[in-house]
Amino acid sequence: MSDARDRLEMWGGVECTVNRVGDRWFDQLSWSGHDARLDDLDRIAGLGIRTLRYPVLWERLAPHSVDAIDWSWSDERLHRLRDLGVRTIAGLVHHGSGPAYTSLVDPQFPEQLARFASAVARRYPWIEDFTPVNEPLTTARFSGLYGHWYPHERSDRVYVRALVNQLRGVVLAMDAIRQTTPRARLVQTEDCGRAFGTAATMAQVRHERDRRWLTWDLLTARVDDRHPLHRFLVERGMAVEDESFFLDRRCAPDIVGLNYYLTSDRFLDERLERYPAASHGGNGDIAYADVEAVRARRAGIVGHEAHLLRAWKRYGLPMAITEVHLGCTREEQLRWLAESWRGAERARARGADVRAVTVWALLGSHNWNSLVTRDERHYESGVFDTRGGALRPTALAPAVAAFAAGGAPTHPVLRGTPWWRRPERMIYTPVRRATVQRAPGPPILIIGATGTLGRAFERICRVRGLAHRLVGRQQVDIVDPTAVDAILRSVDPWAVVNAAGYVRVDAAEADADACRRANVTGPANLAAACRRRGVRLVTFSSDLVFDGRKGRAYVEDDDPRPLNVYGAAKAEAERRVLDVLPEALVVRTSAFFGPWDEHNFLAAAFRTLGAGGAFLAPADSTVSPTYVPDLVHATLDLLIDYASGVWHLANEGAITWYEFARAAAARRGFNPDRIAPTDTARMWTPALRPAFSALSSLRGQLLRPLDAALDAFMKEVAEARRATGTDA
Repeated sequence: MSDARDRLEMWGGVECTVNRVGDRWFDQLSWSGHDARLDDLDRIAGLGIRTLRYPVLWERLAPHSVDAIDWSWSDERLHRLRDLGVRTIAGLVHHGSGPAYTSLVDPQFPEQLARFASAVARRYPWIEDFTPVNEPLTTARFSGLYGHWYPHERSDRVYVRALVNQLRGVVLAMDAIRQTTPRARLVQTEDCGRAFGTAATMAQVRHERDRRWLTWDLLTARVDDRHPLHRFLVERGMAVEDESFFLDRRCAPDIVGLNYYLTSDRFLDERLERYPAASHGGNGDIAYADVEAVRARRAGIVGHEAHLLRAWKRYGLPMAITEVHLGCTREEQLRWLAESWRGAERARARGADVRAVTVWALLGSHNWNSLVTRDERHYESGVFDTRGGALRPTALAPAVAAFAAGGAPTHPVLRGTPWWRRPERMIYTPVRRATVQRAPGPPILIIGATGTLGRAFERICRVRGLAHRLVGRQQVDIVDPTAVDAILRSVDPWAVVNAAGYVRVDAAEADADACRRANVTGPANLAAACRRRGVRLVTFSSDLVFDGRKGRAYVEDDDPRPLNVYGAAKAEAERRVLDVLPEALVVRTSAFFGPWDEHNFLAAAFRTLGAGGAFLAPADSTVSPTYVPDLVHATLDLLIDYASGVWHLANEGAITWYEFARAAAARRGFNPDRIAPTDTARMWTPALRPAFSALSSLRGQLLRPLDAALDAFMKEVAEARRATGTDA
C-alpha cells in the first residue's frame, strides 16, 4: 500500500468464517463451494478488484497441529491471486477459536497463533498485509459473553480473557510475521457500531460506547489507569502483565478497518414491554432491551461518514471500511454499497485518510440470520450468487466494477429511498406516518392489475421502495402492438413485468384462440416493443409445458412437451419471446398460494374446511407449490440483476396436491383427515395434467423449502386475520 491515495479504492472480501458451536465447526467456504472452485478468483479479479481480504485460516490449514500444515489449498489460491495482480490481506482467524487443540481462553492461544503466522509468512513472503484475528472484540463477546460460539460462556471474565488472548495473539503474530517480512502491515478490523439508549440505560450506553474502541485502544497502547474501562478490565481478570504487555509492545494498525452493518448501531431501553423477548437482557443492575437503532431511534443510524470521522479523530491512522454487506433485497444491497462509498468519500473530503471500501461477502453469506449458531440453509447472496454451483453475477457486480474503475453505478433502482431512511423502519417507536410518495426514478411497468400476480408485484414494489406503475386491460391490451408501444412511451419504464394472461386451463381447451392471443401474441408484442426501446422484460410460464413422464423434477434445459392447450401456448410464448428478445427473463413457476388472494387452491380448501365440509384434493399428481411473495421477491431480484433466459422459480420440494392440502390444513388447525384424496382427472377436466410436474433448477434454487414457505404463509394469514378482526 502506497502512502498516498489519489482516489478511494474498492477492495473485496470473501466471507470465510470458521466458527465452532459445541463440537461442530461451521465453514463458510465449504457452504459457498469456494473451497472447490479456483476460478472464482479470476471472476473476482475481473471486477477490477486489486486488493482482497482472503482466508489463510489456522483451523483449515492446521486442524491437528501447528507442526502439520497442509498448504495445498492455500498454495494454489494465493499463487493464483499473485498471478492475477491481486494483493492479499491474509486473514488467519475469522470468528474462530482456533483448532480443537486450543481455544480463546487457552493460555497458549497467542503463542500458537504466532507460530502459525510465522509459518504463513515464511511460506508466502510476498504477502505484506495481514489480519491475524478478525473482529476480536466481537468474537470475544459472542463466545465469552453471549454464549453463541465456543466456549459458550456468559461471563465478563471469560469475555475479557478471550479478548486479551486474541489481541496478544495479534501482537505476537505480527512480531513473528515481521521476522520474515519486515514491512508487513496490520489491517485490524472490528465492528464500529455505536450504542444509544434511554436516560435509564445511560450507564450501559457509555460502557458500550467505550467498549467499541477496545480492540484498537489496546493495540495502540491507550489502555492504562486513565482509560474509562481500565477498572472494568482489571476487575474482570486483565492481569498487570497483560496491561504491561500492550503498553510496552504497541502494535498500532497500519489500517484501522471499520466493519459496519445496519445492525451495528444499537438502542437500549428499559421498557421491556415494547420489545420482543429475544431482545431482553441486562447488566446485573438494570434489565433492558437491546435492539437495532435503525428500528427504534428517530435519527436512525450513525452512518459511515460519522464513524470514519470519529475513528480518524481518535487515532489519526489510515482507515478503510473493511466490510460492506447487507442481507436484503437487491436494490437495498445496491443502495447500501453506494451509501458506504459516498460516506467514505465525504470523510476523505473532510480530511480523513480513508483508503478503501471493501465489498464483503463477494460470494454471499450463510446462516448469519442465526449468527451462525446452526445450519438453516439460509443464504444471502452477494456480488455473486453461488446457488447454481457456479458464480452468477448479481447487480452488485457491475456496481463494484464501476466503483473500482473510478466511476459510479447507474442502475435505475439506486434513485429510490432505502428502507433505513423511510418512516416504516420504525417498528419499535411509533412515528407519525408521512404520506407515501411515489418512488423516484424510472418505474417498473406491471401489466395485470386484476390478477393475483400483478397485485402482488404492486404490493411488494411498494414495500421495497421500487418505482412502479400497475396497469390493467383498460390501460393497455397487450394483444394490440400499437397499444403496447403507446403505454411504453407514456410510462417510460426501465423494465416490464408481464403478469397478465389467460389462466383458465380447462376453458382453454374450448377457447384455444383466446388463450393464444393472451398468452402468446401478447408476450411477443411486449418483447418486440421492449427490444425497440431497450427495456427489460420478465414474463411467466408454467410447469404445464411438461408432460410429466420424466419421473423427477424438471430443470430449465428439459424440453417442453405440453399435454394441453394452455401448456402449448406457454411453451410457444417462451420460444417467441426469447427469439425476439434474448435478454428477456422467462420464469416458469407452479401452483400459486399466497396470503393476499382468495382464488387459489389453499384458500378454497380453507373455505370448505371452515364451513365444516370435506375437501377433495388430487393424490395422483405431484407439483412444486409456489408461495407468491417468495416468487415476486426472487423475480424482482433477478430483474434487477438483468438476468435472462428461462428460470425455474418454485419453492423447493415436490408434493401431491393431497399432501399439500393436508400439510396446510394441519398448520391452520383443521383436521387433515377431512382432506379426501381424488384423481386429477375427476377434479379438473377436460385439460390433461402431467402426473409429475415438480420444478427444480440448474441455475440456482432461489426460493426457500416448501415447509418454510408454508410457515410464512400461515403467519401472514394469521396477522391479516388479526388485523381485520376475523381471527377465531
